[in-house]
Amino acid sequence: MGHSPRQIPSTDQAKDQARMLRAELARQGHEVSHSAALELVAKAHGFHDWNTLHARAGNRQPPPAMPGDTVAGRYLGQEFLAEVVAIRLLSEGRYEVELQLDQPVDVVTFDSFSNYRSRIRKEIDAKGRSFDKTSDGVPHLLLSHPG
Repeated sequence: MGHSPRQIPSTDQAKDQARMLRAELARQGHEVSHSAALELVAKAHGFHDWNTLHARAGNRQPPPAMPGDTVAGRYLGQEFLAEVVAIRLLSEGRYEVELQLDQPVDVVTFDSFSNYRSRIRKEIDAKGRSFDKTSDGVPHLLLSHPG
């Protein structure tokens, strides 16, 4: 059974969904155990049972950053500090990140011309490295958390 990573909730999200489902069913006069609610949530996400969902969700790698995080890094060889505006899972281990830089960086290497950028949107891997690279093999974007 193939699942898209964005369809799989984290175990905490699935447990929250089970609590909400259980409360709603109780409100409607249908008492179910927490484990039964977990099974229903798993089935709603297309899994055979809770154990299967739990195992699959537990194998997901966390994203390299979360919205609101402050990250340091290098973009086209220049150091920056930025706020993560958004991050979205594209596929397993592949994310689109949008950064708002504290200070714009010049993305042009020519002395006679400049092009400053204060917002960057790139596809990155789970370690915060962009897939596109400069001619010498260095990723365009490298993220790291400060401190």
